[in-house]
Amino acid sequence: MSMNLVTLLYLVASVCFIQALKGLSHPTTSIRGNIFGMTGMAIAVLTTIALIHGQARSLNVDFGTGIAYVLAAVVVGGGLGAFMANKVEMTKMPELVAFMHSMIGLAAVFIGVAAVAEPWAFGITAAPVAALIGANTPDGAVILDGFVRYAIPAGNRLELFLGAAIGAITFSGSVIAFGKLSGKYKFRLFQGAPVQFSGQHMLNLVLGLATVGLGLVFVFTESWPAFFAMLALAFVMGVLIIIPIGGADMPVVVSMLNSYSGWAAAGIGFSLNNAMLIVAGSLVGSSGAILSYIMCKAMNRSFFNVILGGFGGEAATTGGAAKEQRPVKTGSADDAAFVLGNAETVVIVPGYGLAVARAQHAVKELAAKLTEKGITVKYAIHPVAGRMPGHMNVLLAEAEVPYDQVFEMEDINGEFGQADVAIILGANDVVNPAAHTKGSPIYGMPILEAYKAKTVIVNKRSMAAGYAGLDNELFYMDKTMMVFGDAKKVVEDMGKAIE
Repeated sequence: MSMNLVTLLYLVASVCFIQALKGLSHPTTSIRGNIFGMTGMAIAVLTTIALIHGQARSLNVDFGTGIAYVLAAVVVGGGLGAFMANKVEMTKMPELVAFMHSMIGLAAVFIGVAAVAEPWAFGITAAPVAALIGANTPDGAVILDGFVRYAIPAGNRLELFLGAAIGAITFSGSVIAFGKLSGKYKFRLFQGAPVQFSGQHMLNLVLGLATVGLGLVFVFTESWPAFFAMLALAFVMGVLIIIPIGGADMPVVVSMLNSYSGWAAAGIGFSLNNAMLIVAGSLVGSSGAILSYIMCKAMNRSFFNVILGGFGGEAATTGGAAKEQRPVKTGSADDAAFVLGNAETVVIVPGYGLAVARAQHAVKELAAKLTEKGITVKYAIHPVAGRMPGHMNVLLAEAEVPYDQVFEMEDINGEFGQADVAIILGANDVVNPAAHTKGSPIYGMPILEAYKAKTVIVNKRSMAAGYAGLDNELFYMDKTMMVFGDAKKVVEDMGKAIE
C-alpha cells in the first residue's frame, strides 16, 4: 500500500471521527455519531495492518509474526473493552469512561517505551535500518540487535517524553478516579473523600519539576535511565494529582483525564509520524479541554483550583463538623403523589441518587402518568449532576425520555418560578441555595433554582450532605417536603398512588 493511499484512508477516518463528535453532541444524532466513530476506527485499524505489512516487506521481516501480535492485541483489548462495557451498568458509565482513559494512557506509555528501545521499528531513525551489520559501522550509528541503530532525533525524543509522561499521568490518575467513582473499594485512595496531607502541594511541585527535568535529560542525552525514572515519577504524579480531589469535582476530573488521554495519543503520533494518531488525539484532547472549561464554568471554579484540590479540602473541613439537628417537613410517597396529581406544571431534577437507585425507568413511567392527566412535565439537567458530564442525559436517554422534555440549566431556570412542583431525585449540591450566599464554599456556582417553585419535593435516603459537605437550606423551607427512601421504590409508589 502506497503512503499516499495510507494518508488518504487516514484522512477519511479522521473525517469520520469529526462527524462522530458532531453526532454525539445531541441525543437525536448520537446513534449516527457512534456509527461514524466505529467506521472511522475500523478504517484506521485496517489501514494500520496494511501499513505494517508494507513495512515488514521493506524490512524483509516476517509479516505473519507481526500481524499475529497485532491481532492478539486487538482480541485482548477488544475483549477487555467488551467485558467492561457489558459489566458496567448505564448508571455506572463514569467508571467505564475512567477505565477507557486509563487504557489509552497505558497504551501511550507502552508505545513510548517500545519506540525508545527500538526506534528503527517505528521508522523514527535517520537512515535505512534493515541492513545487517557488515565489516564497517556507519558514522553516528551503534550496533543493537543486529541492526544499524541511529540516535533518535531530538524532536522525536521530546515528543516521546511528552506522550509517555502524559500517558503515565493519565493511567494512574484514571485508576484512582475509577476507584473513587466506583465506591466499592475500602482502600483509602479509592474513597470519595479527598486525601490530603501536610506539604502535599509542595511535593507535587517538586515531583512535577523532577519529571520535567528528567524528561529534558532524556531529550538532550537519550538516557534510558532518565526516561524510565521520568515515567516512574509521572505514574506517582497521576495518583497525587487526583487523590486530593473530592467527589464534587469528579465531572471535571473525568473530562480532564479525557483531554490528557488525547494529548498523550497525539504526542506519540508525532513521534511515529502517524497522522491518524495526531488527528484523533488532538480531537480528543481539545474536546476534553473544552469540556473541562465548560464544567469549571458551570461550577464557578477555575481549572487550576480543581487540580490543586481546593474544593475537596473545603468539603473535608465542612463535612467533618457536627451538624445541628433541624426539623424538616416529611411526607410519604402517597403525599407526594397527591401534590403532583394536583399540579399543572412539574419539573423533575435528577441527581446521582437517581443513578444509584437505577430509577430512570420508573421516573419516565411517573412522568408519562402525569402527562396523561394533562400535567406538563419537564426535566432540568445541571451540567455537573452525577459523576461525569452528561451523566443524567445518558440515563434519561436510556429510559427513552422524550428529548423535548429535557432542558439544560440555562434554559429551565427561568421557569422554576412558574412551576407548581419541583421534584428533586437524589440531587443536592446542584440545587443548594447556599451558592447565592457570600462566604459559602460554593458561592457563585450556578445552580438549578428549584427553590423558586411553589412546592418542592425532595427524595433522599437521608439528610446526609452532598459531596461539597454543605447543609442544604432548601430542605428546611416551609414549602419543601422530604420523602426519604430509595429513589426507585419511592417513585414507583408515587406512580401507583397517582393511578
